[in-house]
Amino acid sequence: MGRGDKKSKKGKRTQGSFGVSRNRKKIKARLKRTASKKPAKAAGEAAKPKARKVAKKKEE
Repeated sequence: MGRGDKKSKKGKRTQGSFGVSRNRKKIKARLKRTASKKPAKAAGEAAKPKARKVAKKKEE
Protein backbone atom coordinates (compact mmCIF):
# COMPACT_ATOMS: atom_id res chain seq x y z
CA MET A 1 0.00 0.00 0.00
CA GLY A 2 2.23 2.77 -1.20
CA ARG A 3 2.90 5.10 -4.06
CA GLY A 4 2.81 2.40 -6.72
CA ASP A 5 -0.49 0.89 -5.58
CA LYS A 6 -3.25 1.81 -8.04
CA LYS A 7 -6.03 1.15 -5.51
CA SER A 8 -4.81 3.35 -2.64
CA LYS A 9 -5.29 7.11 -2.29
CA LYS A 10 -1.55 7.67 -2.15
CA GLY A 11 -1.09 5.71 -5.39
CA LYS A 12 -3.87 7.66 -7.09
CA ARG A 13 -2.28 10.97 -6.04
CA THR A 14 1.11 9.86 -7.36
CA GLN A 15 -0.35 8.83 -10.70
CA GLY A 16 -2.69 11.83 -10.85
CA SER A 17 -5.71 9.63 -11.48
CA PHE A 18 -9.16 9.50 -9.89
CA GLY A 19 -11.39 6.57 -8.96
CA VAL A 20 -13.30 4.97 -6.11
CA SER A 21 -10.71 5.71 -3.43
CA ARG A 22 -10.11 9.25 -4.73
CA ASN A 23 -13.40 10.51 -6.09
CA ARG A 24 -13.17 13.74 -8.10
CA LYS A 25 -16.70 14.91 -7.23
CA LYS A 26 -16.12 14.55 -3.49
CA ILE A 27 -12.77 16.36 -3.69
CA LYS A 28 -14.28 19.30 -5.60
CA ALA A 29 -17.22 19.53 -3.18
CA ARG A 30 -14.87 19.54 -0.17
CA LEU A 31 -12.67 22.25 -1.71
CA LYS A 32 -15.72 24.37 -2.47
CA ARG A 33 -16.94 24.12 1.15
CA THR A 34 -13.57 25.04 2.66
CA ALA A 35 -13.06 27.95 0.25
CA SER A 36 -16.40 29.47 1.23
CA LYS A 37 -15.66 29.18 4.98
CA LYS A 38 -12.08 30.53 5.05
CA PRO A 39 -12.62 34.30 4.43
CA ALA A 40 -15.16 34.74 7.25
CA LYS A 41 -13.04 32.77 9.72
CA ALA A 42 -9.79 34.54 8.81
CA ALA A 43 -11.32 37.99 9.38
CA GLY A 44 -12.49 37.03 12.88
CA GLU A 45 -9.12 35.57 13.83
CA ALA A 46 -7.20 38.66 12.71
CA ALA A 47 -9.26 40.87 15.03
CA LYS A 48 -8.72 38.73 18.16
CA PRO A 49 -5.41 36.97 18.81
CA LYS A 50 -5.76 33.92 21.05
CA ALA A 51 -4.45 34.29 24.60
CA ARG A 52 -2.05 31.65 25.87
CA LYS A 53 -2.39 30.12 29.30
CA VAL A 54 0.80 30.00 31.30
CA ALA A 55 1.14 27.43 34.06
CA LYS A 56 2.12 28.87 37.42
CA LYS A 57 5.06 27.32 39.26
CA LYS A 58 4.37 25.75 42.63
CA GLU A 59 6.37 26.99 45.57
CA GLU A 60 7.62 24.27 47.89
